[in-house]
Formats: sequence, C-alpha cells, structure tokens
Amino acid sequence: MLEAHIIKGRRQLIVDVCLQLGKGDSLGLFGVSGAGKSTVLSCIAGIEEPDNGYVRLGNLTLFPPSLPLHKRPIGFLTQDPDLFPHLRVSENVTFGIPKELAADKEHTRWIEMLLDRLKLEPFWHASAASISGGQARRVALARMLAHKPQLVLLDEPFAGLDRQLVRELIDDLIFWNRTLGFSLIAVDHQAEVLKRLCPAQAIVIEAGQAVQRGTWDELYGNPATPLLRSLLDPL
Repeated sequence: MLEAHIIKGRRQLIVDVCLQLGKGDSLGLFGVSGAGKSTVLSCIAGIEEPDNGYVRLGNLTLFPPSLPLHKRPIGFLTQDPDLFPHLRVSENVTFGIPKELAADKEHTRWIEMLLDRLKLEPFWHASAASISGGQARRVALARMLAHKPQLVLLDEPFAGLDRQLVRELIDDLIFWNRTLGFSLIAVDHQAEVLKRLCPAQAIVIEAGQAVQRGTWDELYGNPATPLLRSLLDPL
C-alpha cells in the first residue's frame, strides 16, 4: 500500500530511509531522539517536503510533486493534541467533515461509535479548553479516526500520559486498526509500546539511516549496533 524513499537534510544529518507497508499492516520506527524518525513521518504526512525520493500510497502519488495535505487520506497523531480551544469537543471531532457526509446516517453511527468506545460522552459538549490532557488525547484520536484514514501515523502520542491511559489508548488503536483496516506507522522511544502497536516488524533508525529491519525477536536476538543493544538491554 505504501512505498516511500525519504531523503531529507537536517542540520547535523541526512535522513535517508526506504520503507514499504502493506494494507492493514503496522510498522514501528525505533531509535533515540533526533535520529530522524519524526522526519520520516512528517515527510509522509506532507508537513515537510522531502529533498528527494518518493512517497506513494496505493495509486496515489504523495511526492513528487507534493500533494496538498487535505487530499492525503492520512491520520497523524503527535504529542500535542492540537485541539481548537474555542470549539466544543464535538466540534473538534467533526471538524473538516463535509456537510453532506456529516448528515449521512452511516457516518452519524460511526461518530457515535467513536464517542462510545473512546468514552467521550461525559465531556462531549464541553469546551476543548476545559478538558484534561488525557481527555484531549482521546479527542485527538477520535478526530483523526472520524475521517477513516487509510494510513495512520503516530509520533509518540502517549508521551507524558500515565501507564493505564497509555494501555487503554493502545488497545483502542489496535481495535480501530482491525475495524477500519488502516495501515499504521508508529514512532516511539519505548520498544514495549511499539511491540504492542506494531508486533510484526520494525525499522531501527540511527543518525538518519535504517541500520536494521526485522521482527522484534530478530532485534532482541541480534541487535545490529551497540546503541541498539544498549536501548534493548534494560527492557
């Protein structure tokens, strides 16, 4: 479904990573902060433009040239929920959905399903500025899923949350992944989080380069670099 070769210059390194991902599959990008993992996601999402390479999602070419953000069937979740504080939770979740789709009964049932599964009902009509950080992450997840994306990108969206909420959000993402069949790429500095979200395959990125690809058993059993070994040993 996704084929990408991301080449992007940074101040201290050049990110050069190739990846492929099938429909409904998941992939973890693992490594230390500053290795280039988030740059890969940003270039796929269209927030940044690669210096070179290509990004194709099914029959859709995302780069080159750069396809506008609103035409990309991609959901992107980061550490910052980035909600509109002056809008209610309900308005944040449904933001950007065309009026004709919003009036559709099937879509209404879909929003109600999100509301129920993500436990949004107690604060559904509250101002986004008045809810807690954990609640805001749930709202951001619902807003992303409301558009039924083909590809979901996660850039450490659980940072700063307590363990129980992280477990619940991961369970929700696994449920929605099975329900919608979207493909998933997740970035996190915790291997255990990535192993749950992306159990089958991972790419280890160091200094902008993919230094190892494989299953988690392969990564743990035969880490390719001393840095990777040091990251995995404590776990």
